Amino acid sequence: MISVLTRITKAASTALIWVAAAGLLAMTAIISWQVFGRYVLNSSPSWSEQASLTLMIWFVSLAAAAGVREGFHIRIVALQRAAPKVLQKIMLIGADLVVAACGLAMLVWGGELVARTWEHVIPSLGLPRGLAYLGLPIAGALIVLFALERVLEHFTSGTEAGEGDAQWS
Repeated sequence: MISVLTRITKAASTALIWVAAAGLLAMTAIISWQVFGRYVLNSSPSWSEQASLTLMIWFVSLAAAAGVREGFHIRIVALQRAAPKVLQKIMLIGADLVVAACGLAMLVWGGELVARTWEHVIPSLGLPRGLAYLGLPIAGALIVLFALERVLEHFTSGTEAGEGDAQWS
């Protein structure tokens, strides 16, 4: 069961990284076009700022979710490494539960933000404002899933606490 979950979440994480990278590339192209339009053509497109901001919300949120799955967020481990092995495992599980709680907050309050702003239109894009924020609850749900997967991995793995995230590579 866990190996199936691991395969699915690994594929989802890889897809998130690719989508986030595409969003970053698209935002870079849009900003480049805006700068070219402003300084060379003397007329910058009106939609470029809102489009790049919307893309940034999406790709940052999705990359953050992938970061939880892949373990590439920064953490300080000095206290953890100084603790006994049993306490290290408890600290890792506690940290993953805190991350899951943050993901749940993103899911709930991000979903509320989407619902409250869906009727508002981004004038330069003609899209619902809620669409710009939809990446927040989606990423929140994925963060909860990925963090809980890590908790399950801590309970079922035979590896010592603090050995790193080799099982996630």
